[in-house]
Amino acid sequence: MTISALIIDDEQLAREELKYLLDSMGDVEVVGQGSNGIEAVDLVEEQHPDLVFLDVQMPGLDGFAVIQRLVDKARVAAARGDEQEALPQFIFATAYDQYAVRAFDVNAVDYLLKPFDAARVQAAVERARNRMNAAPVETPGKDAQIDALLRLLNRPVAVERQPAKIILQAQNRMLLVDPSEICFAAIDEGVIRIVTRALEGHARARTLEELQEQLDPTQFWRVHRGFIVNINHIREVVPWFKSSYQLRMDDRQQTEIPVSRAQTKRLRELFNL
Repeated sequence: MTISALIIDDEQLAREELKYLLDSMGDVEVVGQGSNGIEAVDLVEEQHPDLVFLDVQMPGLDGFAVIQRLVDKARVAAARGDEQEALPQFIFATAYDQYAVRAFDVNAVDYLLKPFDAARVQAAVERARNRMNAAPVETPGKDAQIDALLRLLNRPVAVERQPAKIILQAQNRMLLVDPSEICFAAIDEGVIRIVTRALEGHARARTLEELQEQLDPTQFWRVHRGFIVNINHIREVVPWFKSSYQLRMDDRQQTEIPVSRAQTKRLRELFNL
C-alpha cells in the first residue's frame, strides 16, 4: 500500500532531505509540501494525506498548534453534522529532543531528530503503516477521539531531570563527569568519544541519540549526524565553503566540527549570523 504524505517544514533543505529519503522508499508518495503552520492546515484539508511529517518550530503556528487547529475544525464540523475526514497520522521532525515527550503526548506516531537518518525515517514510516493497518478492537466515536486529543494537547508537560553526572571510560577507569564540562561528543565506527577540556574517553551509551537523552537539550546541540556539541564550549564559528560553517571548540586540540546544512539555520539564530 502506497502512503500519501505531506512534508511541513520552514527549512527548504530539511524538506528536500526528507523528500529524498521518502522517495527512495518507493511506497511513499509525497503529495505536497508546506513551509509554515497555516499551509499545513490548508494542505491537510486539500490533500487528505495518510501521514504528515510536521516540524515543531515554525512561524505562525508551531506543529502542536497545527494539530490543535485541525482538531478544532473537526469539532466544528461534527457540531454541524458534516461528514468528518479522519485525521492523518503525524510524525514530528525537530532539532530539539525536548519536544519528544510532548510529541507522544499528542499521540504522534513518532518523532525524528534532525539531521534525518535514513533508517530512522524508514522505521517511523513502518510504525505509521502498522498503526494504519491495525484494526482496533473497539472504535470510539469521532467526538470522543477529538476530546481525547484535545485533553492530551492541553496537558502540562512533565520535565524530566537530567542525570547529575555522565560516566566516562578512560583506559581502565570509570570517571564521573559533570555534563557542563563536556566540550563535544563524536561517534566513530560505533564508538562514542567524549571530549572535555581536561580529558577524553568513551561514553557507555551505544548511540548519540542515547547519549543525547542524558544531556540538557538547551545546552547540547546535535550539529551533525556524527557530533553533539556543548554550545558553551564553542570558541569560534568558522565560515566554510558554499555558505556552510565549522565550529572550533575550546578543547585542547581546538577541534573543528562541521555543521550540517539542516542545522545552519539554528547556528545563525544562536549567534545572529
